[in-house]
Amino acid sequence: MSDSPTVRRFEPHEWRTYRDLRLGALEESPDAFGSTLALEIPRPDAEWARRLEAGARSPTDLPLVARVGDRAIGLAWGRIQDTDAQVAHVFQVWVAPEHRGRGIARALLNAVIDWAGAAGVQYLALDVTCGDGPAMRLYSRAGFSPSGDPQPLRPGSRLMKQSMRLPLSREVTAPSAERTLQLNSGVRAT
Repeated sequence: MSDSPTVRRFEPHEWRTYRDLRLGALEESPDAFGSTLALEIPRPDAEWARRLEAGARSPTDLPLVARVGDRAIGLAWGRIQDTDAQVAHVFQVWVAPEHRGRGIARALLNAVIDWAGAAGVQYLALDVTCGDGPAMRLYSRAGFSPSGDPQPLRPGSRLMKQSMRLPLSREVTAPSAERTLQLNSGVRAT
């Protein structure tokens, strides 16, 4: 068993791990996501299994898991929308609190950046809660910049979110997730 974190694509059969990470993220960081624990927790197991299987098998989705040994500690999801194949979106970035500060969120993000760049996407887009210092710093350091005015995080919410975009270029690509992981934090991609 390795103590070094790894980042890899979820396998379709790992839906329970995905479900547990997603629900844990919504419970631990309720103001960081557009969805809520109350909306997600009643989903039946079959829906969780279907969601991950569809994403894990799709060339336009990239569901990622970060692990330390046999323990799942983080996730992220990249998606190229059917409506605009030039833009990919980053969703659900989260790392368990006891594993933060080790470059794992950046490794997850870099894996999505590399995947989107390889797919020929022109922009990577995401939303981040205004005032979420660590997340905003992560995205800013990765080259994302604000796009548009802040909007409510969810309908009726007093919390605001900021849309951000990262232009991707075929001439200048982001460092590979594996190289960044090895250089910055000892994390390795698999």
